[in-house]
Amino acid sequence: MRPRLALVPGEPAGIGPELVVRAAQQDFDADLVIHGDAAALHRAAAALSLPLHLHRAGETPASPRSLELVEIPHPDQAAFGIPEPANAASVVAALTRAAQACLDGDCDGMVTGPVHKAAINQGGIAFTGTTGLLAAHARREVVMMLANGIVRVALLTVHMPLRAVADAITPDALDGALRIVDAALRRDFGIAEPVVAVLGLNPHAGEDGHLGREEIEVIEPTLQRLRGEGLRLVGPLPADTAFLPGKLRGFDAVLAMYHDQGLPVLKYSDFANAVNISLGLPYPRVAVDHGTALDLAGKGLADPSSLFAAIRTCARLARQRRSAA
Repeated sequence: MRPRLALVPGEPAGIGPELVVRAAQQDFDADLVIHGDAAALHRAAAALSLPLHLHRAGETPASPRSLELVEIPHPDQAAFGIPEPANAASVVAALTRAAQACLDGDCDGMVTGPVHKAAINQGGIAFTGTTGLLAAHARREVVMMLANGIVRVALLTVHMPLRAVADAITPDALDGALRIVDAALRRDFGIAEPVVAVLGLNPHAGEDGHLGREEIEVIEPTLQRLRGEGLRLVGPLPADTAFLPGKLRGFDAVLAMYHDQGLPVLKYSDFANAVNISLGLPYPRVAVDHGTALDLAGKGLADPSSLFAAIRTCARLARQRRSAA
């Protein structure tokens, strides 16, 4: 199977368009369908002094490296490094049209570049992130997981203040997240009996209740119940030792209680090749693990490694999902 992947550049004033141009120079085991603005892409190609050939569906490609384009024009051709709120609707439209192409079966997966949340909100669209947007569009509960070749880290809570994290760790939230992670590891990664390490919230996983009771009152009872249903769960583990290489070899993924508990370890281990995967959607979605890097836009300095890794990962997940169907 050679999957068709919807590729969304993201914020036009950031590095997304030039990363897509660099991807156009590569050979991937997938067909890329760009959902975005042709002018922004050609401007990025000119800045990089690289060729870029695009064609619409049904057109004969002018070059073997030509990529199919679903044109979603931006009303304002923003300068490199300066996001324009007037483009908010078109940036979001590129994401939702690519997602719909996946739901309709026209594409087998979706790869997304970085967006600028502040510019989208300044453009009058309430926006907390692409993962939430896609979850609402598909009407699915999702779990964010970041991965590289060393470790996979899923998150129970994502972008919230630390003061709110403890209250968000409920039996229902933990139950739902672990079921999504387990199902995705089986279906998308082809792991027959995945082992998931679950971190505690508190230092030393609560030290038997002396440093917090979330482990005793919420995490451990939920893990015990799910183990009774056949899920292979280890924990709650102290976060400061769970990522030791000897322990990681026994886990297929780690569920962290909050954003900065698990992601610093993942990004330190191999930031360039890390990707962001949305577990629970009806299709594979993989994103780069970095922001818009406005200060690098148009300078040819942006590292495309994460986008290349996202494309390869999404293609692999799409093939695995098709074979498991």
